[in-house]
This record gives sequence, structure tokens and C-alpha cells, in this order.
Amino acid sequence: MPKRLILLIALYTLLAIVALLRAVATASFDLFTLGVLPVLVGILTQAPWSSLVLKIYLGLQTLGLSALGITAIIAYQITPQDVKVVIEGHNIPMLPLVLSIIALLFVQYWIAFSRVTHDYLTAKIKA
Repeated sequence: MPKRLILLIALYTLLAIVALLRAVATASFDLFTLGVLPVLVGILTQAPWSSLVLKIYLGLQTLGLSALGITAIIAYQITPQDVKVVIEGHNIPMLPLVLSIIALLFVQYWIAFSRVTHDYLTAKIKA
């Protein structure tokens, strides 16, 4: 298995754990968080459909995070003091948060559209 995919599997495993904990705590399920499960299973089983599902999930992430970002920009124009991210009483600075999100999306795009990933996920079909 390529090292890139091991990195993606580790990231998605962490995301799946957080998504399941969130789903249990809030008793609500959504595609944005639990959509990682079929992607993770597809990559681990080297399923032929996993490349497509990975790209769709990545597009869903990009669309959702772009919508949140645009909403935050509009809200900042109206009331700048109200636009902040607070998690369990800790105020998260916006610049590091935005740069981290962009970096995570970039890494996922790099892995999803790399030749190594394509070759690994289609190797089972060719055999």
C-alpha cells in the first residue's frame, strides 16, 4: 500500500472516530461527517468504486467548507466581533484554522488525484 494512502487512511480513521462520537453525542447523522465511512472501507478493501467515492467525498468537503467560509466572510462584514470559533471555551484563531483547512484539503486532493492512488485502487480490477 502506498504511503500516501496510509496517510489518508490515518486521517480518515481519525475523522471517522470523531464523526461517530459526534453522531452518538448529538443523535444526528449527516453525509458530511459519516460520508467518510464508505470511503475508508472502499480504500481498505481496494474496491473498484473507491476512487470515485473518494473524489465525490472530497468534492462534498470542498463545497461544505466553502459555504462555511463564505458565510463567515459575510457575517464578518456585518458584525466582526461575533465571528469567532470557540470549542469548549477555547477561542481558536481564524488564520491558523483557515490555513489548516486549506492544507488538509490540498493534501487530500494530492492523494486522491495522484497516479499512485489510481494504480493502487485499479490494481484489483486489472488482475
